[in-house]
Amino acid sequence: MNTAVLDHPPVPHLKPNEAVQLYFERAADKLDLHESFRRLLRTPRRELTVEVPVELDDGRLETFIGYRVQHNNARGPMKGGLRYHWEVDLDEVRALASLMTWKTAVVNIPYGGAKGGICLDPRAFSRKELNRITRKFVDQIHEVIGPDKDIPAPDMGTNAETMSWIRNQWEKYHGFNPACITGKPVEDYGAKGREEATGRGAGILTFKLLKRLGRRPTDCSVAIQGFGNVGSHAAKFMHESEFKIVAVSDITGGYYRAEGLDIPDMLRHSLKHGSLQGYTDAESISNEQLLALDVEVLVPSALGNVIHERNVDQIRAKYIIEGANNPISPYADQQLYDNGVVILPDILANAGGVTVSYFEWVQNRQYYSWDLNRVRQQLESILTTAFEEVWQEAHDHHVSLRTAAFMIAIRRVKRATELGGF
Repeated sequence: MNTAVLDHPPVPHLKPNEAVQLYFERAADKLDLHESFRRLLRTPRRELTVEVPVELDDGRLETFIGYRVQHNNARGPMKGGLRYHWEVDLDEVRALASLMTWKTAVVNIPYGGAKGGICLDPRAFSRKELNRITRKFVDQIHEVIGPDKDIPAPDMGTNAETMSWIRNQWEKYHGFNPACITGKPVEDYGAKGREEATGRGAGILTFKLLKRLGRRPTDCSVAIQGFGNVGSHAAKFMHESEFKIVAVSDITGGYYRAEGLDIPDMLRHSLKHGSLQGYTDAESISNEQLLALDVEVLVPSALGNVIHERNVDQIRAKYIIEGANNPISPYADQQLYDNGVVILPDILANAGGVTVSYFEWVQNRQYYSWDLNRVRQQLESILTTAFEEVWQEAHDHHVSLRTAAFMIAIRRVKRATELGGF
């Protein structure tokens, strides 16, 4: 894959949105996109910053800051998750909203991009407090979200129950319409297979990539950073596909066994205890040590910017699958590319979640439920088509898979914008 040196020099210490825009510009240069169109496609359609005042269980009044950035709706209603995390700010949400525009375009589903978040640590609040915070946030943004406008979904720090609260609060204003949000529990009009979708999609695409490179799963060792919703389901799929997973990690640290981990046993432990803490059938390592392991495949599926200018020289994996959003800084991305590392970018690698969210939205609008096999078959079909298109684009234009994915996405959004009258 590494057939050309990238045109732009590496730039360390970029903020999240600056990093996304660098990737955008790199692809826009290859497409010879005029500056006026670049400005149009870069600029978010709407940005909301709202206060969320809530009375806590002890009677104290606390005010949180919430965000919703709606980046682009040229190809359809905007789509993107809602995260609860103590590092959420407008720049991060702006970057993630932009990534959603390109992600939905890469897999060619009829959506634009959006993202939201509230700056808080969800572990510090009771379930009742989180319920009240969520509903108050919906009170502030309900007029600009909905099944034909902007459809939220779970993200870091939120889950299916959070989505049910949002749906219930939104419907108090607008009436029954489960398509107003995705990622709901199956018994509350959610889609079968939604919880596993992002991790399963990353596993499917890892298999496709290695097949293209002439590698077999049984010959490939894997390290997965993150054992939450994405990492655990990626590990399950890859274990079932006969990859040798030698290391995984979560917030409690890393777990390593050279001969391969017992993934089903680790899944049971995590389900029972809420984390991998206390798991004894593996050697304890740090998250930093996991990233530096001598493995064929590395799957960063936790936080962003975990591979950067300070640790990129320690990375020994040959293939990196970006299960998380923005896990590699642009500086590190360039250096890895120059070193011949093949990176499957986040806007393709973790697109399984939004793809099955699309299936959920379709089912809600038709009032007709699909079975799990249909969801899985459709997911694999869409991701396979997208992967083959990105692979071909990369080889035709002698660019990285990341630049190829952005080129396809930008081309589709530009065409939709032109057809809309610009």
